[in-house]
Amino acid sequence: MEAPGLGVHGSTSLSQDDPASRGFPAPATARTLAVELVIVLSLSLLPSAVDSLISLLTAPLAGVSAFVYANVQFIEQLTGILFALAPIALVLYLARRNGEGLQPFGLGTGTLAQDVPLGLLGAVAVCAVGAVVYLAAVSLKINRFVVPVPPLGHWWTIPILVLGAIQAGALEEVVVAAYLIRRLRQLRWSGPAAVLASATLRGSYHLYQGWGGFAGNFLLGVAFGTYFVRRGRAWPLIVAHATVDIVSGLAYIAFRNHCYFGACIR
Repeated sequence: MEAPGLGVHGSTSLSQDDPASRGFPAPATARTLAVELVIVLSLSLLPSAVDSLISLLTAPLAGVSAFVYANVQFIEQLTGILFALAPIALVLYLARRNGEGLQPFGLGTGTLAQDVPLGLLGAVAVCAVGAVVYLAAVSLKINRFVVPVPPLGHWWTIPILVLGAIQAGALEEVVVAAYLIRRLRQLRWSGPAAVLASATLRGSYHLYQGWGGFAGNFLLGVAFGTYFVRRGRAWPLIVAHATVDIVSGLAYIAFRNHCYFGACIR
């Protein structure tokens, strides 16, 4: 019997045939433990240590600036992107250590030649629909204006924009689409319930943009989640997401200080 309104079966135990129900193999190899160590540190205190080092090397010490690094903003942006990839590393690590591999998470590389064009095609559709939703939400004053680029006027603005877009696309689609939906399905959630949970989470962390940001990303989550449940592929979602973010950033740079349909790009 399913729990009312949730699409979740009463029992959450995993079958013995499910790879996720098996314990971690032991003992772990030195390489496995080293990877685990780096991931755990990257998700906890290592970013703070790196930030502190950057601060020490770029800020005055006892009233005297001991060392000034000209590209400190670039280093900060780059390390931020790097450490934001740690949750992806954790998902890949757990998938391999559990014996599942990457295929159940839609991350197998055997169909990349088809996944990349499909992702680019999906990006076109998302850009078209997303632009309309965003401009309408800003015009209706239910959304904040979003600046989708790193600091402008630097040689590294475009490279960081591209790297940040790839990081954001990979992080969201691996964790919120592939990992979350697969784990919920293993816990006996129905496909629609898992997609709804994923879409709600995706919309919720965009609430800082306003209600338009929530609605647009919720709908995107429904579309992407449904695709993942039906096709079991995450690469098209990653490619589409990264491409949309890159195009959005480049469009902002090209069209800022202009107004369209009552919404001004500042």
